[in-house]
Amino acid sequence: MKKNKISFETSSWAGEVSVNPIKAIDAFFAYADLDYYKQNLTEAVMCSYKSDIYEVNNPSNAFIFYTAINSFLKLCYCLPEKSKKWKVTASLRSETVFHLSSLTEEEYDNPFMVFQKAFNEKTLEEFESFLCLILELSLSPRDGDPYSDLTTPYIYIIKMLDAVALMKERGIEKIKKADQIDCVTE
Repeated sequence: MKKNKISFETSSWAGEVSVNPIKAIDAFFAYADLDYYKQNLTEAVMCSYKSDIYEVNNPSNAFIFYTAINSFLKLCYCLPEKSKKWKVTASLRSETVFHLSSLTEEEYDNPFMVFQKAFNEKTLEEFESFLCLILELSLSPRDGDPYSDLTTPYIYIIKMLDAVALMKERGIEKIKKADQIDCVTE
């Protein structure tokens, strides 16, 4: 049976289409750094509660940010499946933990847990709807309380950003057959 591959739709912000999640992670962080994504997501969510307009001086930045985060969500959606074949290189606890403070100790040791938890809580479509909603509200001059929960998806996206950054920092390696057998027998 043929598996359907999900397109990460990276062409609008990275200039190329990638179906390889590792290359998509590299492209995502080549486009901008972790702080850029976290700051812009926070700013968009904050503007959705106020009459302030997000990216009022250059609204096209909001569209590019939207497409990059939407690609990121699709990438994260594929990562729990990849956790069966790939693992994050073991931590030496020498990484800078301060910018990855949203992760628990268990998530820090195994970042794939973040994606499993996130997509057990919300579907890909719900995350994409959240993204559309915050962009719609943050680009509108009216203020008000959104009719939907923005906190839960926001927290999960921040955690996913931190987890992917940690994976990029540590590296990802293929699980060897001997490791798979050891895991089954223990």
